Amino acid sequence: MISLDNSILYTALPELSAQLGATPGQSLWIINAYPLMLSGLLLGTGTLGDKVGHRLMFMVGLAIFGVASLAAAFAPTAWALVVARAFLGVGGATMMPATLALIRLTFADEQERNTAIGIWSSVAVVGAALGPLIGGALLEVFWWGSVFLINVPVVVIALALTVLLAPENVPNPAKHWDAVSSLYALVGLLGFTMAIKEAANPERTGWLLALALAAAVLGGTLFARRQTLLDDPLLTFDIFGSRLFTGGVLAAVGSMVVFIGVEVMTVQKLQLADGFSPLQAGLAIVAMAVAAIPASTLSGANLYRAGFLPLVSGSFVVATVGIGFLVWGSTAASLSVELVGLVAMGIAGGAIMGVASIAIIGAAPMHRSGMAAGVEEVSYEFGALITVAVTGSLMARWVVLGQETQPYEVAYAGAYHAVLWLLGIAAVAFALLTWWCFRDNPKSGSLVAH
Repeated sequence: MISLDNSILYTALPELSAQLGATPGQSLWIINAYPLMLSGLLLGTGTLGDKVGHRLMFMVGLAIFGVASLAAAFAPTAWALVVARAFLGVGGATMMPATLALIRLTFADEQERNTAIGIWSSVAVVGAALGPLIGGALLEVFWWGSVFLINVPVVVIALALTVLLAPENVPNPAKHWDAVSSLYALVGLLGFTMAIKEAANPERTGWLLALALAAAVLGGTLFARRQTLLDDPLLTFDIFGSRLFTGGVLAAVGSMVVFIGVEVMTVQKLQLADGFSPLQAGLAIVAMAVAAIPASTLSGANLYRAGFLPLVSGSFVVATVGIGFLVWGSTAASLSVELVGLVAMGIAGGAIMGVASIAIIGAAPMHRSGMAAGVEEVSYEFGALITVAVTGSLMARWVVLGQETQPYEVAYAGAYHAVLWLLGIAAVAFALLTWWCFRDNPKSGSLVAH
């Protein structure tokens, strides 16, 4: 549900924006308000879960998510929807670290835990990949608010199953939670996102760009400084001294940068340049989900055989090939070639996400499980936030520039190809970075084993 809530808007956004009269800037904020709040709050909520108990945090997050979904479904204006999406991010940030922490508490055996995290990752991949299809199907029958209303029954069912199945709530009142650190992180991320959007805006405002950069630097600096003063910080930077942990973080960020970037740009291109309906565009994108589901589960279950290096770095290479097929298929107007590219992207993305979380969670000491879960989720959401901000802003700018000399469809296709090449370069970069971290090819997520 949490991963679905981002990608479901990719097909719904054009119709939603038209119904609410949203500007391009408001449309980007409708998408970005959610991962922005997630990224800014996740570190704090992970540590808060250590203090009050992860089961309680999960149930509170579910409740917030359900109420915010209702508010989003019936939002009367674009900015009202942005606010509702921000509260969805609060709910997601509250429950998300608890999911991994509860998995770690439930499965003591490492191989069982790795398999469980692989299944968890595959569910997240399915949500992200099926979002465009579900959004398109709902828009064929219902109004745009249905893409949020669908969360409500899921929340009710999940709450009931949590009461029946989840481990007991185990609070640790001795743990300290620092809300100020979360505020600093949120200010820094907000400034960083605004800076990216404004830098890519052809009609940028100088003072707004300067203010955004100042907020990014100030928020980041204050956050880092405060962590050194706390007895129980939200993030201890020495945790990145483990190459296994750092490699997992880079894999998580890179997977979102590359795969969410490709997904959101492709589903928009299919509708706005190729004339696909939302449902048709969603059906095309489902090729990624079909390939990602087994890849994610199998990579987690077979990590002890293959190791991190081929599953992560090798998969980024496969993603680069997939991007090449997408460029080729789009240039030749061949949907079948584009589908080959999407399948390759799904296999690569599923494999990476199936083991990235294992590296992050497994490399952290047990007493930092909440911190590690927070870092894991921040990594994914930060990658999604950055890729949507960068690719969305650049796409809008390049389309406007292209329209000065070309028809809209031609300009859009040219901008799409340019963004794909940029994402291909990013895939190569992450392949090299993760190769350095996993160069001895560890085959376990255990800190002791590495």
